[in-house]
Amino acid sequence: MYGPPVDLSFKNLSTVTGAMAEIPRSGVRPLASSSSGKYHSRVVRLSNNSISDLTGISFLLGHLLSRPSQLGWLDLSFNKLERIDPVLCGMRELRVLYLHGNSIWNLSEVDKLGQLPYLHTITLHGNAIETTKGYRCHVIAVLPHLKTMDFSAVTKEERVLSKIKFTGVMCHARH
Repeated sequence: MYGPPVDLSFKNLSTVTGAMAEIPRSGVRPLASSSSGKYHSRVVRLSNNSISDLTGISFLLGHLLSRPSQLGWLDLSFNKLERIDPVLCGMRELRVLYLHGNSIWNLSEVDKLGQLPYLHTITLHGNAIETTKGYRCHVIAVLPHLKTMDFSAVTKEERVLSKIKFTGVMCHARH
């Protein structure tokens, strides 16, 4: 059984590894840990910090979680990330990824996440890429399993339009 999120939000962190010295925020349900002190959780929150890159995130997850390969939800919102680190592509069980409120400016960065077979929810609003023409359509096209983007359901029409775009026809941007 998996417990509540390991919440390291609002810790004034400038690096991912800085989280190792922090005690997770307590929530409604207490965090359960193994005999080795690792948490039984599939969710890690690192939001509302000043993290600019993900150096050491695999090490941090191994330090925090009893089963780091089972990470299903990662919240990196409201940080200072400018790109999508390839390390995220190794998180094969990732289903939910929050990246809103960062500084990602190149829309093609999202393409890297197409390798994640279970990713169904992503947030990217509040990044510079949001102003790119065809932003939503592009993300839906490169992440075919998406059900929700930027807290809005992905419609059948959007799926069709995103497929058309990638066969040479331009689709409209929906915000």
